[in-house]
Amino acid sequence: MTAEIWQAGGFGLYMHWPFCLAKCPYCDFNSHVSAEIDQARWQRAYLAEIDRVAAETGPRVLNSVFFGGGTPSLMAPDLVAAILERVRAAWPAANDPEVTLEANPTSVESGRFRAYRDAGVSRVSMGIQALNDADLKRLGRMHSVAEARAAFDVARDSFDRVSFDLIYARQDQRLEDWQTELTEALGMAADHLSLYQLTIEPGTAFGDRHARGGLRGLPDDDRAADLYAATQEICETAGLPAYEISNHARPGAESRHNLIYWRAGDYAGIGPGAHGRLTLGGTRWATETPLAPAAWLDAVETRGDGELPRMPLSPADQAAEYLMMGLRLREGISLDRYEAIADQTVNDNKIKDLSEIGLVETTGGTLRATATGRSLLNALLRALLPD
Repeated sequence: MTAEIWQAGGFGLYMHWPFCLAKCPYCDFNSHVSAEIDQARWQRAYLAEIDRVAAETGPRVLNSVFFGGGTPSLMAPDLVAAILERVRAAWPAANDPEVTLEANPTSVESGRFRAYRDAGVSRVSMGIQALNDADLKRLGRMHSVAEARAAFDVARDSFDRVSFDLIYARQDQRLEDWQTELTEALGMAADHLSLYQLTIEPGTAFGDRHARGGLRGLPDDDRAADLYAATQEICETAGLPAYEISNHARPGAESRHNLIYWRAGDYAGIGPGAHGRLTLGGTRWATETPLAPAAWLDAVETRGDGELPRMPLSPADQAAEYLMMGLRLREGISLDRYEAIADQTVNDNKIKDLSEIGLVETTGGTLRATATGRSLLNALLRALLPD
């Protein structure tokens, strides 16, 4: 994969902060609860890793930085400022680079928003998850609806761009209740919403409870499909169409960092459990790091390298990733770019068959899934991926 191919997607930096105040019962992310965190020690490790990765990549233009977690709004603003100062020294930045920090909407964390802005954060993504106090309690959230609304107001005053997440297809959630809640969310003047169906993941508290038959009231497939369809219709009408399966934005407010993933750009992952894709010396590498915070810190401090062994990606692997990620987007994928990555074309007969049943469409060298196709994406990908 040549530099010109990855550059079509851009280059971003993902910084993983692994700590939370509590573990949500639905969460299968790499997050940990710790009574004490030596933020000075973490700062030294993050800065060392930034220097190491920058030395490898050279002076490529950085389009975005994303602080994910965990709960990055538990980071000291001085730590965020130190990281961003080192990032600016390490890579030339694009005009108006996007710097996102994930945050919980508690009053304590929203009190740091202006300090994060002063440190260089330009966008906040807030984990509100529900606008219903009973469901917030069920989801294990530590904030109320009133706190969430207050934190959102602080965020709007502090940042030009604010996104928040909601989870739907919750226990005992009726279609009309979700329609009301989503309309309320849109009335809060967010320019970006991430709207996820509740999924029950093995190894989570919800997963264990579900296995014991204790998680009742979850929607069946038909009701989940109705909730998804209503979500698309309401957001489209409100001017926040789905630019990706679960992400809705006003035109121009799309997450530039996440678009790097979906457009098969390069991104460096730093921190426990962070993944990356880096094109170096003509080879595209999949990178990952130890999941355990202590193991990652130890690797950085003793070896000077927080990564696990890298895996080279074959052209077939890269092409499959581009197809799987790119068809999540309303804009679809470039067939020429797919061919340049895979050294082969997508099967024309398969595209024709899927077009005839209304699942894909091609226009000017672009292959995209229709709205129906995106709702059936897994089946669509099984049909398109090479045997």
